[in-house]
Amino acid sequence: MASSIKHILFDLGGTLMYSLDDSSAVNQQGDEALTKALQKYDIQLDAKLFRRRLHEYYAQRDKDYYETTYHLVLRELLKDLGYAEVAESVIRSGLDALYAITQTNWQLENDALETLQLLKSNQYQMGIFSNAGDDKDVQQLVEKFGIRSYFDFVLTSAACYYRKPHARAFEISLAQWNITPKEAIMIGDSLTADIFGANQLHMKTIWITRRATFTTEDMQRIKPDFSLRKLSELLPTLDLINMKTAR
Repeated sequence: MASSIKHILFDLGGTLMYSLDDSSAVNQQGDEALTKALQKYDIQLDAKLFRRRLHEYYAQRDKDYYETTYHLVLRELLKDLGYAEVAESVIRSGLDALYAITQTNWQLENDALETLQLLKSNQYQMGIFSNAGDDKDVQQLVEKFGIRSYFDFVLTSAACYYRKPHARAFEISLAQWNITPKEAIMIGDSLTADIFGANQLHMKTIWITRRATFTTEDMQRIKPDFSLRKLSELLPTLDLINMKTAR
């Protein structure tokens, strides 16, 4: 008889938390905060130029699934503008100013905390892997929401280099528990990153649909094991998966 699956890998943005307002307006405010922070060090940077560089970086990481980070994007841009020897602390202060703005736009899902408490009380072990351009930003959000104690680890592509759906992102996560893919379940809102990536390793998958954006083609080629609207529906679904596994 197969043993039950007790390890859950969560996505973060769009799954456990969501953005309140249009991100483009918030990003613009964040970019302006970054440029003002750099001005204190006599660095002149056009916020629009920084955002253009970010879009180039987004396009590249969506092709190769490698996370080169906001930090590197900013450092390379400043070098191109003639600021070759900028201290790490200066770059960090600019990014901190940006994230101080964007973090206010993230909200924990209203059923997230109760669901995490319930899963923990049912002896599930949980981890997070978030596709993100800055590790510190994600770690601060997890602290802000008061959910770190529910997770064995909080990993990001910024810290691990690989982005979901790259297999290494999942392998690095599973290595934290020293388990095989068949011993874990991936829960996320992205068909192409979370579900497709986990499917490639033959992990069980649960797609959370309430914030999901997808194409008809995605729906046709990527098949989660279960699709749920809300996090609060997770426990009975996990019970069902484990009943089937035990047969």
